[in-house]
Amino acid sequence: MSKPILLEVAVASLERARAAERAGAHGLELCASLELGGLTPSLDLVRRVRAAVSLPIHALVRPRPGNFIYSAGEFAQMRAEIRALHNENVQGIVTGLLLPDASIDIARTGELVALSAPLPVTFHRAFDETRDLSQALEDVVATGAHRILTSAGAANAADAIESIRQLIARAADRITILPGGGLYAGNIASLARLASLRELHTGLGTVIPYTDPDTSKFESALRPCLAAL
Repeated sequence: MSKPILLEVAVASLERARAAERAGAHGLELCASLELGGLTPSLDLVRRVRAAVSLPIHALVRPRPGNFIYSAGEFAQMRAEIRALHNENVQGIVTGLLLPDASIDIARTGELVALSAPLPVTFHRAFDETRDLSQALEDVVATGAHRILTSAGAANAADAIESIRQLIARAADRITILPGGGLYAGNIASLARLASLRELHTGLGTVIPYTDPDTSKFESALRPCLAAL
C-alpha cells in the first residue's frame, strides 16, 4: 500500500492557518507578506498560530524581499531569528542563501542548518534561481538541509513534472523534494501521481490573492486539493 501524500500549506495569518487546519492540511509554512514572496513571521504571529492549531509549523526565515544574496548584517538577523524560533514550538525552519553567481551558498546555509538543529531545514525556492538544478541539489545536500521546496525552475510546478521526477530520482533517500509553486485543485493531481513523491506544497496564490480576507474561500479551495492526493 502506498504512503499518503502530505500537503503543506503556506499561510501568513492566523485566520488562514485555522482554515488550512479545518480543510485537512497536514502542515503549515508560516510566513509574513506572502504577496512579497514570504518573509520571516513575527514572533507574535508564530505564538498566536501555535496556540490555535495543532499542525506542524515550519517557519520561514527570510529578512527581506528580493534576491537571496544577503549581507553580513542580514545574515546575523537570520541567525537571531532562528535562535528565537527555537523557543516557539515550531517543527522546522525554511530558509536558504545564494552566492552572487546564483549558486547555493553552501557555507552560510550550512551554518543556518547547524544552528536550526534539531529542527529540520527546508531550502526554499531560491533553489529555482540556480542555473544548474542537478548541481544545486548536490549543494543543498552538502548543507545538511532536509527538504528542497521547488518548482524545478518553472513558474508552475505542474509544468515541470519531468524535471521534478528527475530531481526526486537524483535525491533518492538523501533529501526530500517538496514540489510547490502554482498548485491548486486543477493541477495538483498531476504531481500527486509521481512515483516516490511524499509531500506537496501550496499557498493557492495563483487562484486566491494572498491578501484576500475571505478565509472561507481559501478553505473551500484547499479541500479539493486534498481530495486529489
